[in-house]
Amino acid sequence: MSPSSFSTRLTLLALLSATTFYLLYKSRRRLKPLKQLTLNPNPRKGKLFFITQTGTSKALAQRLLNLLSSNNIPFDIVDPQNYEPEDLPKESLILIIASTWEDGNPPQNSKFFVNWLAEISTDFRAGNLLLSDCKFAVFGVGSRVYGETFNAVARDLGKRLRGLGATEMVAVGEGDVDGGALGSVFEEWSEKVVTVLKGGLAVENENGIVYESDVGSLESDDDDDDDGGGGGGGEEIVDLEDIAGKGPSRKKSVNVAETNEKLDGKREMVTPVIRANLEKQGYKIIGSHSGVKICRWTKSQLRGRGGCYKHSFYGIESHRCMEATPSLACANKCVFCWRHHTNPVGKSWQWKMDDPLEIVNTAIDLHTKMIKQMKGVPGVTQERLLEGLSPRHCALSLVGEPIMYPEINMLVDELHRRRISTFLVTNAQFPEKIKMLKPVTQLYVSVDAATKDSLKAIDRPIFGDFWERFIVSISFLKTRKIELKH
Repeated sequence: MSPSSFSTRLTLLALLSATTFYLLYKSRRRLKPLKQLTLNPNPRKGKLFFITQTGTSKALAQRLLNLLSSNNIPFDIVDPQNYEPEDLPKESLILIIASTWEDGNPPQNSKFFVNWLAEISTDFRAGNLLLSDCKFAVFGVGSRVYGETFNAVARDLGKRLRGLGATEMVAVGEGDVDGGALGSVFEEWSEKVVTVLKGGLAVENENGIVYESDVGSLESDDDDDDDGGGGGGGEEIVDLEDIAGKGPSRKKSVNVAETNEKLDGKREMVTPVIRANLEKQGYKIIGSHSGVKICRWTKSQLRGRGGCYKHSFYGIESHRCMEATPSLACANKCVFCWRHHTNPVGKSWQWKMDDPLEIVNTAIDLHTKMIKQMKGVPGVTQERLLEGLSPRHCALSLVGEPIMYPEINMLVDELHRRRISTFLVTNAQFPEKIKMLKPVTQLYVSVDAATKDSLKAIDRPIFGDFWERFIVSISFLKTRKIELKH
């Protein structure tokens, strides 16, 4: 081999070696960030809540936490009384071990958490996608000797979370502390949870079929039905602010109304079905036709988390606002009504009438009792709580048509006498009432449509001359110069 040929081969070998090392170097530079991205853990761990009265659920939660840790599944164990429920939309994984206490109620350490979840799941403003990025599983701890309230808290939590769009990984587990198999039932449920969290494709229920979560919002499910199917039992309890169309049928409401007792020759406005619906969702009934309920914005500002638009626009402190109505009845059947049209309708007052002074006294009394229940809730200070006990504003806009109440002027006068400002909303179907109404702090007229046909289609008024009444009501606003009108 000639020297020149050997030199050429040596040069070629050196070039190939350099090229190989360069390509390896570049490939490592390019793969390095990909490796870091893949291995970077989720900064927000799953949350494992325990709802307990005697410590059983807490012990089970700790047991589950150990199992999760042994499988390298990061979770934080959380006492719900130290957790801000408004952070739930930020969570991606939730596990709940929930005991049911007396009369099917949650234990003391979780009342605010459970009540918040119940309220937000039935608030049409929250929607059914609030927790759409979250996966969850619930295990209940209870006793079958309590019959229909057995694991009521766990079942309700599962229903509420599904209603908010969360995906149920495993069916609600139901442990019986008096049945002797709580440990084994919990262990089986826990293993299913771990299987799903580790990437399992399916979880089987007790019938050996793949369990699929029911995301049907707040519709009644099989767990809540009597074994007999269509037998006895009371009317279905439905939240009046759930606009998903799951309210009791009009036929049922009419039947109950027809059998409602009459006092002094006049029927009470609040039928047993309406009363049950309202009280189930936190409304406090006053007499036979009025109601009061603590607003979510009142709770929010009590906790220092901001108020409603009345606070932003007019400086009204939400934690000192009382939301009430002297009339649950209305003259419209609006398509967007959050009362499912189970409330009474009428063109004039035709029911037993309560005294306005009694309505105001009872409303304030019930409102302050609900405010006191916020004591100890995270974020509520003693100063704001004391301020909330003295309402300075009343929003007469809870439900119904407040202006229908024949003694609305006396009621407004009584509120003003107590230095409580008034905010009254009307659907503009009682122009004569607007004309006769004494000055209120704020008078709002709901304008739901711009034309006669669209107003008829949207508000579904029961007056034949609804459009004329609407126009006259708007024209009367010109005479009310001292109020804010929108």
